[in-house]
Amino acid sequence: MKPKKNPNADIGRNSSLYFMIGLTSVLFVTWQSFEVKTYEKETHVSDVVHVMDDLKEDVPVTEIVQTTPPPPPPSAPDVIEIVDDVEDIEETIIESTESNQDAFIEDAIVKIDDVMVEEEEEEEIVPFAIIEHVPVFPGCEDLTSEEERKECFNQKVQEHVKNTFKYPTAALEMNITGKVFVQFVIDSQGRVTNIQKRGPDRLLEKEAVRIISTLPKVQPGIQRGKAVKVTYAIPISFVMKR
Repeated sequence: MKPKKNPNADIGRNSSLYFMIGLTSVLFVTWQSFEVKTYEKETHVSDVVHVMDDLKEDVPVTEIVQTTPPPPPPSAPDVIEIVDDVEDIEETIIESTESNQDAFIEDAIVKIDDVMVEEEEEEEIVPFAIIEHVPVFPGCEDLTSEEERKECFNQKVQEHVKNTFKYPTAALEMNITGKVFVQFVIDSQGRVTNIQKRGPDRLLEKEAVRIISTLPKVQPGIQRGKAVKVTYAIPISFVMKR
């Protein structure tokens, strides 16, 4: 059987060769496009100056003002008379006030009778236990004897401590207990001052000072008919109950 087509007319016979040639051409063109370099074009600027041939400028009209010359200075006299200065000037002499080692300074003598000495009276401080008339706490005014007023004062202070007592939270958490000794002064106006404390921990001392500082104002203590300062001491126990 004879083939239907002529072998010389086979188109796909050299297709691989044509493909390689085309691929090579495309790669070459691509490579050359990457290698192409471009440069900026220089711009030429030409400056043109236009000069006008006909220049016309208006010249302002000026006027010359003539002024009269100043008069000549007065001429000197032919004879110059010399006048003597007969006025005397008194010179002021300033004496030095500084003293030297040869100057004698008289000692100032002050008599004792001329000196006024004022005695500064110090305010007396009397302990609560030995004062003549103890301070009167609010609510104890109706009592007449000193022993009753003293006992009433102690009870009122203890009641105040119980009513205002508040255990510090930090001391509770750390199991801090103990007794704080507090001493304070009731001044001549009946106010609590100069609070001093001593205890096992600063938390307890701080609470003790707070309790005492809230004490009400009382009637001041009397010693020899005069209001005086009175010292008072009280222990405050901090105990945790299980």
